[in-house]
Amino acid sequence: MSYIASIYAVIFAIVEAFGIFTAIHAVLFIRSSQGAIAWSIVLILFPWAGLPLYWVFGRNKFRGYIEALRSGNMLSNNLLGRTLQEMKKFSVPLSGSVFEKNTEADVFSYLSGYPFTYKNYAELLVNGKNTFDAIFSYIKNAKDYVLLEFFIIRNDKTGQRLKDLLKKKAAQGVRIYFLYDEIGCRKTDDSFFKSLEAAGVEIKPFFTTRGRRNRFQLNFRNHRKIVVIDGKYGFVGGHNIGDEYVERTKKYKDWRDTHMFIEGPSVLGIQLTFLSDWYWAVRKNIELSWTAYESKRGDVQAIPFPTDPSHNLDTCLLFFLNSIMSAKKRVWIASPYFVPDDSIIEALQIAALRGVDVKIILPGVPDKKIVYLASFAYFSRLFMPGIKIYRYTPGFMHQKVMLIDDDWSAVGSANLDNRSFYLNFEMNMLIRDYDFNEKVEAMLEDDIMKSDLILYPDIHKNNIFFRLAVRLASLFSPIL
Repeated sequence: MSYIASIYAVIFAIVEAFGIFTAIHAVLFIRSSQGAIAWSIVLILFPWAGLPLYWVFGRNKFRGYIEALRSGNMLSNNLLGRTLQEMKKFSVPLSGSVFEKNTEADVFSYLSGYPFTYKNYAELLVNGKNTFDAIFSYIKNAKDYVLLEFFIIRNDKTGQRLKDLLKKKAAQGVRIYFLYDEIGCRKTDDSFFKSLEAAGVEIKPFFTTRGRRNRFQLNFRNHRKIVVIDGKYGFVGGHNIGDEYVERTKKYKDWRDTHMFIEGPSVLGIQLTFLSDWYWAVRKNIELSWTAYESKRGDVQAIPFPTDPSHNLDTCLLFFLNSIMSAKKRVWIASPYFVPDDSIIEALQIAALRGVDVKIILPGVPDKKIVYLASFAYFSRLFMPGIKIYRYTPGFMHQKVMLIDDDWSAVGSANLDNRSFYLNFEMNMLIRDYDFNEKVEAMLEDDIMKSDLILYPDIHKNNIFFRLAVRLASLFSPIL
């Protein structure tokens, strides 16, 4: 018995030592002091539970992505430089008559890595039918290649419709490259992917756990929704592949989502983002067209805005902060998930104090109860003059849209939550065009008409059990 007790003592000592060592790692590398303190307490006091949780959820930087791109010459002057050279043929000057020097436009361009370009055409796509009709129509007319990247792909009617179309185009000799997030598609039948592979479609998981340093990091997601056709036409937005995005469902009622179509030189930035993800997943380059395509249908100023957790800067968080801080008249944001960083809350407060009209549209019908509950924890800090929060009631609202003054609008995949800020690979398009922004304004006004205004103190009207659930849910904010 004493021998067994000695073995247990040694094991417990080793686990505790690992807990202390990992707590030191948390103190050194966790981005916030609150997070570092919380992890340290858990790791030292409860190492048996804390260690596996930390290995999975404890990091907010994705390792190896930039290094892989460098090793494959993706970031050399060979491809990145060529792409930027093509886009700069249509770049909007960031100083002079169009922009003042060192304005929000400079910051957007620096953070994204791409220039603002003109000679783009942009079209707002409201809800699933319009989005998928447009995507499928352009895929049908593809001549050389189709690039697709989605977080979720369902093996349902919508997924089958896409699969049949891709198989048909592959049979015609069109090259198809398809990336999906293996965690987002964990419930998708393997037969869906194997059927496409057998038809000649190159379809691969993104492999967020690739590499020794990412082995246990299940917390990262490739949340991008990208379609590129022949290097000329692109789609980004909130829709994944599934029937719930198109049809009324019993669970979610009417699914409210937004996508957009873009044609022109900015598509090259979307294409390079896809190719970077493809190289991470496959470790091979593919031959694509890198000649900037000039749209004859419009002269919209646009910039592709990919963000991911591999960079030193928190580019997605800074994207939202720069947008909010630049607003002079209004900030309207629609997001399905509202679990913001403290800096976002403070930026919204300051905007309201400057007289900016702040409107936030959130779902009234939730899809994830824990995220829905956590959002209530932030409302009390935003109940002040100039800020209005709405709950969209006809169904689940999944769109990720932002409107700044009359100047800027953004459509993409990034939510107003810590997961998008720090953990997800995201893709947005930022548009500077009065006519396009008028359409975004009209769309959001229609959503507001279908929403209920939240009145303070909303949370205090509920019983103590609800408030306790809200507080408990908010503890998971860093990973929601």
